Amino acid sequence: MSEAHWWQRGIFYQVYPRSFQDTNGDGIGDLDGIRERLPYLAGLGIDAVWVSPIYPSPMADFGYDVADYCGVHPLFGDLAGFDRLVAEAHRLDLKLVLDFVPNHTSSQHPWFLEARSSPNSAKRDWYIWRDPAPDGGPPNNWISNFGGPAWTLDPASGQYYYHAFLKQQPDLNWRNPEVRAAMHDVLRFWMNRGVDGFRVDVIWHLMKDPEFRDDPLNPAYRHGEPEVSRLLQTRSTDQPDVHGIIAGLRAVLEEYGDRVLIGEIYLPVERLVTYYGDNLEGAHLPFNFQLLHASWTAPALARLIEDYEAALPKGGWPNWVLGNHDRPRIASRIGPERARLAAMLLLTLRGTPTMYYGDEIGMENVPIPTDQAQDPWEKNEPGLGVGRDPERTPMQWDSSPHAGFTTGRPWLPLAHDHAHRNVEAQSADPHSLLNLYRRLIALRRTAPTLQLGSYGLVGTAGEALIFMREHEGERFLIALNLGDTPRGDIALPAGETGGCILISTELDREEPVQGGFWLRPYEGVIVQLAQT
Repeated sequence: MSEAHWWQRGIFYQVYPRSFQDTNGDGIGDLDGIRERLPYLAGLGIDAVWVSPIYPSPMADFGYDVADYCGVHPLFGDLAGFDRLVAEAHRLDLKLVLDFVPNHTSSQHPWFLEARSSPNSAKRDWYIWRDPAPDGGPPNNWISNFGGPAWTLDPASGQYYYHAFLKQQPDLNWRNPEVRAAMHDVLRFWMNRGVDGFRVDVIWHLMKDPEFRDDPLNPAYRHGEPEVSRLLQTRSTDQPDVHGIIAGLRAVLEEYGDRVLIGEIYLPVERLVTYYGDNLEGAHLPFNFQLLHASWTAPALARLIEDYEAALPKGGWPNWVLGNHDRPRIASRIGPERARLAAMLLLTLRGTPTMYYGDEIGMENVPIPTDQAQDPWEKNEPGLGVGRDPERTPMQWDSSPHAGFTTGRPWLPLAHDHAHRNVEAQSADPHSLLNLYRRLIALRRTAPTLQLGSYGLVGTAGEALIFMREHEGERFLIALNLGDTPRGDIALPAGETGGCILISTELDREEPVQGGFWLRPYEGVIVQLAQT
């Protein structure tokens, strides 16, 4: 695979624009802030910056309710500022990937305003309208992913419109060829401005059951879980004809050469891999979120990785994700010690890794007082722990009062530990998590084996996970001790004569290996094996 695509070799880094860097003192990050911090990202060693939505929006769901697909919200800047961001990214050899939100618009989008104006509107069929059930209620039992019914009555027409999320986010009707054409033109608009690809929001939602049958009840539902968990979304999502829609999106990208299409998909692995499409004409990277929910034990991770590798279609390229704007931060989920192991795992597994801003300094979830909650899901279903504000707090750059993020009041509270957990402090500490990420990324960038090599499970030894990467005669052994007890008995695979520890998660070991080696609690190492 010497001719691998950039998105196969590269490392992606998600920026949540509201929280990365503010340049005008309003407490909300902006495009100029992202541009100012690009040298940091280039220095970190990542290859592509994925920017969450920046479109004009009423902000009912913080930009995932789009009112204009071909503009920039004034909070973030303008199109000229976006063009400067793309130009600077490309000058630094960074790719720029934009969030694309095709499943739904804002209820304030001109398309929906026209659709709602009359049942005879030319754009009525651009959205999903249904007559009431015989009892006058919603057309079926589908539930909004943010709680409550997924149908809202339009009193003027007497019909309901469908919204998989908030009522301010009506779903588009992707069965309408005019909708498909309009959205394809949106992709072209941004690629004409230099965008290198798209992460597609809730791509598995795009097509719904054409008969609008009820979703079946979930027998595993338990009281206290989010309301949407009451149903199995087998009719409201993941329909067979979605793959033709995705192939259409992919075809538009192919018009522009080597661009990347990434799909957000929360499905079991056997369904996830279908989103590569027949003959690999679907998403280049259907996001693999298994590490977001995994049990961090060696046997569980070994099985998870093996099952995913086995499920991939021939030629399908794997990918791995540790965190994003919708899930608790990795350091909070598994603890700061294992977060170092997670960094090594992410950057040594076969496939494209995606990082989430702040994870490289070990940012944790920030408790958000109820009266400061911003997330609409938290407001709809308070007290269930579904709020996404804790993982969206401002990036911690330095020890100044607002962590170098803003001169104003941050839109979300800062972590209490930002005075010492920040980029500036960790840059100066040779053993910090940030410097571990830098070392791991630098090794990955210079070692084709870690970019393109094969994966092979060596096995588990108690809580130690051991696997190999191999490419053109170069071999790395990765050993991760996920347990709290030391391991003095990690043997090299049979037939191996020795090697050298290149990196320890503690950044304090570089030493030869003969026969075997030891690991401290929560320590991982990368061993370059001797040439045979």
